Amino acid sequence: MKLAAARSLIADALGRMDALYGATVFDEWVVISLHSDRSRILAYSGPRPEDYLQRFAADVAPLRSEMAGKRLAVGDFEFVPDAAGTHYDACVRLGAGSYLICNHTVQSMAQIRRNPNWIDAQKPFAELSEKFRSDPLA
Repeated sequence: MKLAAARSLIADALGRMDALYGATVFDEWVVISLHSDRSRILAYSGPRPEDYLQRFAADVAPLRSEMAGKRLAVGDFEFVPDAAGTHYDACVRLGAGSYLICNHTVQSMAQIRRNPNWIDAQKPFAELSEKFRSDPLA
């Protein structure tokens, strides 16, 4: 899958999540490419386009800890229950070295999960992960 198609799928899935949840689930997302010779941001959407990069290493630390020692296959995802504030809450492996990282810049996943609509709101997220499993980001 090309990046433009991936961005569209991500925006659509997150929009459907918000509709089912009745509020914003993730107000920020980043697509990153991690390779041994070069890592880079491929896409960003969120409320802090001028600032997020300065805090990125600190904000992704809880997610990195949660994923330590795990080998996510393309389409697999991970959530961090207690990543508060601007710390990233979730990720999906999109391709060989690419990931979608999602965040609610105010609430943690534990707070988001308290809403009973969270159960239905997970469906578009799971569907998104399956789309990348069958057509990884190139």
